[in-house]
Amino acid sequence: MSRRIITVVVSVLVTLSLCVGYVVADITDVLPGVLTLQPVDELNIEAPSDALQPAVIAGQVEDKAIDASAAQAAIQSLLQASGVGSDVSVSISDASGSVVADHESGTPREPASTMKTLTSLAAASVLDMGSTLDTQSYLNQEQGQGATVFLKGNGDMLLGSGASDINHVNGRAGLGTLAENTAAALKQRGITTIKLSYDDSLFGDVRSPANIATNNPGNLYFTGVSSMAVDGGRQWTVAPSNPDTFDTYVELSTDTAKDAAATFATRLQEHGITVESISAGTVPQGLSPLSSVSSATLSEIMAFMLRHSDNTLAEEFGRLTALKLNEANSPAGAVQAVSTELSALGIDINGLTMADCSGLSPGSSLTVNTLVQVQAYNLRASGAAAAAEGLSIPGLVGTASDRLADKDAAGLLRVKTGSLDEVTSMAGNVSRKNGGTLAFAVIVNNPEDLESAKTAINEFMAGLAEL
Repeated sequence: MSRRIITVVVSVLVTLSLCVGYVVADITDVLPGVLTLQPVDELNIEAPSDALQPAVIAGQVEDKAIDASAAQAAIQSLLQASGVGSDVSVSISDASGSVVADHESGTPREPASTMKTLTSLAAASVLDMGSTLDTQSYLNQEQGQGATVFLKGNGDMLLGSGASDINHVNGRAGLGTLAENTAAALKQRGITTIKLSYDDSLFGDVRSPANIATNNPGNLYFTGVSSMAVDGGRQWTVAPSNPDTFDTYVELSTDTAKDAAATFATRLQEHGITVESISAGTVPQGLSPLSSVSSATLSEIMAFMLRHSDNTLAEEFGRLTALKLNEANSPAGAVQAVSTELSALGIDINGLTMADCSGLSPGSSLTVNTLVQVQAYNLRASGAAAAAEGLSIPGLVGTASDRLADKDAAGLLRVKTGSLDEVTSMAGNVSRKNGGTLAFAVIVNNPEDLESAKTAINEFMAGLAEL
């Protein structure tokens, strides 16, 4: 035993001496290695020149002075363009929000969907944009009543009808997955027959702004906010291969929570659970979920909303903001919550009238001064970055994918479009080719020719990259 101990000790001492010897040899450069006593030349890397600043680096924008005369000349060219007419407001500001050139920037005009930029900033400033909206199943068993499964929605209007899809925003949470897990939990309890009740109580009784139907022919552009919906209630004849990417409008269901419950019942039956009936109800107090599926993050949903200009989701973000700020659980409470939060952020809302949170309802008005301040805030914001990250990129993605007038401006613009029969508008921010950023907003009401006015706006915003 003593010989073994001596052998081990000797081995350890030899190993240590070899290690120490190598370190000494490395330091003195006798052997190769990372250690040395010799001076090392300082590594100098030349800074890149003429680098383009991204349109949005929240809180890190290094601004560069804008030539005010060139900016005013760009506005003048827009005002003189064919089809634009005379009911025009324009503003260009630097990243701090200081206006460098404008035209009737304090005149309230109808904004169409650029209103969504206000809702987005307010919502992103008060909600946890990394959180999710969970859809849950509950089991209630009362003596003599059999088993009732409750399907409870918490605002996910982009549910999938099948398995949860981690690769997409639309369908991230799947009713098929929820049904599979719910059925397994029921069978563990020996339950194979149920009644199904769906809880759609989240947003109270009033789900739609008062006059939104005026601009919603065929129910193509809006359906009432709901605690749950499959694919926003879109009733496709042939669904797109990518649920996150489409550029057509289809009729929307007006009973999205009931539709979701019917889909859930079908999926349960596919997993061996008999559903005797489906009805509306409220989850009893004290129950714990059997199973749950989670939506994409609110940040991802906001990007989806902005790039598709989804009116229903915009209204929902207003309602979620109202609930967070303890305003009324109603469309009126939503617009109050948005305007209150914008004021708290220091946005000038003089002239703001919100008929809704999406810009679809008639009767809304605001100034380009408000729009451009929102965009300048987006350039500086850190906690509300989701309001900017989802903006469309002309020539690439979103409702502005066909609005790139100059390929040299590709990737330099982040914008939100607005379109109604007598309105074309645009608000966004620009990475300037010579460095720095700017924010801009344009509203044209009653254009002489709508398509020509859109073309003029496209050329105007592409030209801003040259400032």
